[in-house]
Order: sequence, then structure tokens, then C-alpha cells
Amino acid sequence: MLPPEIQRIVLLIGLAAVGYLLILAWTEDMEAAKAPMVYSDSPVLSQQPLAPQSEKPVEDEFAPIDSDIAPLAQAPVTQPAIGKGRLVKVETPVIEVWIDLLGGDIARVQLPTYPISLEQPDTPFLLMDRSASRTYIAQSALIGSDGIDKTGARPLYEAESDSLTLTEGGELVLTTTLDDAQVSKIFTFEPNSHLINIRYEVVNLGTRSKTMRLLTQIKRDRLPPPTDETVPLAPSPYLGGALTTPDNNYKKVDFDDLDEENFQATAIGGWMAFLQHYFLTAWVAPSDQATNYLARKTSDGFYLFGFTGQNQSIQPGATGIWRADFYAGPKDQVVLETIAPYLNLTVDYGFLWWIAIPLFKALTFFHDMVGNWGVAIILLTLLVKGLLAGFSAKGYRSMANMRRVAPAMKRLQERYANDREKLSKEMMALYQKEGANPLGSCLPMLLPMPVFLALYWVLLESVELRQAPFIFWINDLASMDPYFILPLLMGASTYLMQALNPQVGDPMQVRIMKLMPIMFTVLFLFFPAGLVLYWLINNLLSLAQQTYVYRQVDREQAAKSK
Repeated sequence: MLPPEIQRIVLLIGLAAVGYLLILAWTEDMEAAKAPMVYSDSPVLSQQPLAPQSEKPVEDEFAPIDSDIAPLAQAPVTQPAIGKGRLVKVETPVIEVWIDLLGGDIARVQLPTYPISLEQPDTPFLLMDRSASRTYIAQSALIGSDGIDKTGARPLYEAESDSLTLTEGGELVLTTTLDDAQVSKIFTFEPNSHLINIRYEVVNLGTRSKTMRLLTQIKRDRLPPPTDETVPLAPSPYLGGALTTPDNNYKKVDFDDLDEENFQATAIGGWMAFLQHYFLTAWVAPSDQATNYLARKTSDGFYLFGFTGQNQSIQPGATGIWRADFYAGPKDQVVLETIAPYLNLTVDYGFLWWIAIPLFKALTFFHDMVGNWGVAIILLTLLVKGLLAGFSAKGYRSMANMRRVAPAMKRLQERYANDREKLSKEMMALYQKEGANPLGSCLPMLLPMPVFLALYWVLLESVELRQAPFIFWINDLASMDPYFILPLLMGASTYLMQALNPQVGDPMQVRIMKLMPIMFTVLFLFFPAGLVLYWLINNLLSLAQQTYVYRQVDREQAAKSK
């Protein structure tokens, strides 16, 4: 018969093993339950009929009318006859775009360089789409008293082909001729870029001047993205609109805001974007143009985020030109910063952005050196630990002194168990005599926390780490460790660190502290592997420094006692 202590340890080990296997089985079942993502060959078409061009023009500045510039109802599976040959597909190495010839709207965007998941490496990420269950499209139009886009009547363009492959960039030209205007809508694609320039060229064939202005908008339902890339137990990434204004470089406009009232703002240049986890779409206005921004909810439950420019007149025989840029791609803050001022702020690092941005730059620097994001995280941990080494050493010295006085403190607690005031005075006297500082011993644990939280948001928001492999079983640093090896190692290192620390306080506090490694391990099971890797390496470095400082203090005390 084994001794009771040995039986208890064996029982705990057995329970831990069973719990580990149960969690593994649960995650495998969850993964198996996820059906592979399958897309249709093309987006569905709007059901809007082609009404005569004499119909009422689109209302000014996104006025709260019952329909937007193109009331796109949910289309049935059977397409209307007018939809035959209405879609043009444009492919570049980094983006696939479907454009509807009715109005020239962007009806679908796929990102071939960003697979939807590691299990489906050949299926591109679907960013925008118009389907029977989803509406997320980008619209642009010329509106105003002489605008070519009317409520219920948008121009039907023509294109030379229904598909276009642009390996080195190029243009898609859509054309139409109205009664007294020749219109070209030109989409310019840059090589290896997610930025598309949309340009209107209108030749006035009439005998009087024409006045119109550019309208752009993102039209979306409020459903979450079809692909869930959120981290369990983590805050949900922001889903909604955002823009830059003269008063606020980065202002969010979410669905709930628009349920209550419309949003309006004016600026010179600027942008209006729609954000989701890792990706965004954005209309970018010319930098020198006075722009009116507005977001609103339509009567049929959709949300519009966009802007209108200033009126421009075209004299008879002259050509008017309007342009704007449209971005549909990843939240690459380096690229976004080059497109428009403050567009990089859409990579939202929360209130610790002032720590997160330098961390990301350092992480990128190390990745450029070694080519592996996991190794870059380890090097970043070494850098942060080195910068905080002096402060940590002081804290560990306090811990060493606290451990040294722990026996005397325990005797005081036993002697003055019924006199809290006397106990407090005696403990303070003991701390002063021995040079121990309870608050200083908390410093090593508190110092890394802001860095930890900032790095958490870096890993959560930075698309560069999406599906980034490390070594062996870690094939995605932005998702949890599939076998929970890193969290278990992190929990073990936390236990070893705690074993070196003095056990002070009342018995209840001591028991709670002993549970901390278990609580941390359970919490970290579902955290991104990159974040757990940072904390594990930080623990190991802390253990090494703590052991060194403790031995150094012991040697100093031994020398004093001689």
C-alpha cells in the first residue's frame, strides 16, 4: 500500500492526464465540426431593373431616403435575364475582383495570397461578396443634377471581355454612351497591390454644361464575417466603420451608432473604411478634395459608409474626370501608411498602442533578420528582458530578503495572531531592520504586464502573424497551441518561479498563490501560441535571473556574517 502522500500525487497526475486528453478530444471534435468553406463561382446579381435614364436623380449627400444608389435586394438563385454576361472578373497575383457591369460596382473580392485556413491552402480568403445570404460590396457613382446614376436606374456598361488577368497590373475599361454623354469607368490595378484606382471620364456631348459629383460607399449587412478567426476567451476584434476627421485621426462608427442616428463629417481628403479581423476595405478620397463623409442605415437594414466629393461642371465638348482609390486587403500597417495619412491606425492596438507600435517594429526588425516570427518573438523577449533587467534585479533582491526573513515573519504571525495592529508594527520593524520590501518583490511580476498586454494586441491584430509557423507542431502563432505543450511548459515554469518565492501572508493567501500556476495554465490554453511563447521565454529568463540574484544575495549575507 502506497503512503497517502504518494497516492495523492498519483491521483493528481492521473486527473491532469485525463483532463489533458479530454481537452485534446474536445478541440479535435470542434475542428472536425467545422465544414470546409465553399464559395460559389461568382457573386449573385442585383435585381434592379433598368429604368429609363430620365428617372429621379440620386439624392444629395446620402440623404436618408428609402433606397441608396443601387437598391440591391437579395437575389434568388435564378438570375434575371438582364444578368447574362454582366460580371467581369479581374485577376492579379494578389487580388481577384468581380465587377458588375450594372453600375460598375465591386461585387466580390478574394485574396489568393491569404488562404482561408491552413486546412484549405488553395481556397482564397473571401473578403467581399454579394450572395443570397450576404451583402458586402463597394459602390461608386456620379450623382447630382446631371449625374449618370439615378435612383432605380444605373448605367449598364460594356467591357471587351468578361475576364481579365493582369500579372503586371493594368486597366479594366468600362464604357457606355448615354443620350448626351460618353462615359468611361476605368479600374486601374497596380502590380502586387490591393489598391485599385477608380476613374470616371465623362465627355459632354450635349449643348449645355453638366454638373455632377462623385459618390463612393461601402454597403454591408451587419452579419459577422463567414470565417471565424477570433481567439477563444479574447476580446472580439472590432467590426464596423472608421474614418479620419480633422478632430479625430481615427474615429470608429459602428452599427449600433447608426441604428440611432446618421453620422456626418467633412474633411479635406481622408478615407472611410470598414474593418474586420486582419482585413479592411476603404475608400480613399483625393488628398486635395473637400469631402463630405456620411454613414447611415438604410430602410432595408443595410449600412452605408462612404463620401461624396464636390460638384464639377463639364462644358459642352469638354471631358470631366473624377477619381478615388479603393483598398481591399490585409491590415498591413506599413502599406496603409503609404496610401493615406492615419489609415495605418486601423490596425487597432488598443490603449497600449504607444507600447504596441514599437514592439511591432522591433518584432518586424527581428523577423527580417531571421525569417521566422517565432524566433523573432524569442529575440523580442530577450530585448524586453534586457531593458528591464535592472528593475527586475532590484525586485528579486527584495524577494531574496523577504525569503530570508520569512521564518522570523512566521514566528511573529504565530505570536501576534490575535493582535493585528501589533503584528503590523512588528512586521514593519522587521522589514526595516532586514532591508526587505514587500512592494519591491512585486516589481518583477508587474513590469512585464504592460508589455504582455501590448504584445497580446500585436498578435491579435497583426495580419503578418496570421498563419505564421514557428517549429514542429506550431504552424500558426496567432492561434492556440493544438497540443497545449507551450501552455503546460509555461505553467511548469510559473510553478518553479513560485517555489523560489517566499510564502508570506495568511494561510488563505498562501493557498491562493499555490493555485496561480494552475489558473494561469488553464487561461493560457486558448491564448495565441505566440503569446504563450513570449511568456514562457520570459519565465525562463526570469528563473535564471532570479536564481542568480538569490545566490548573489546569499553570498553577500554570508560575507557579512563572518
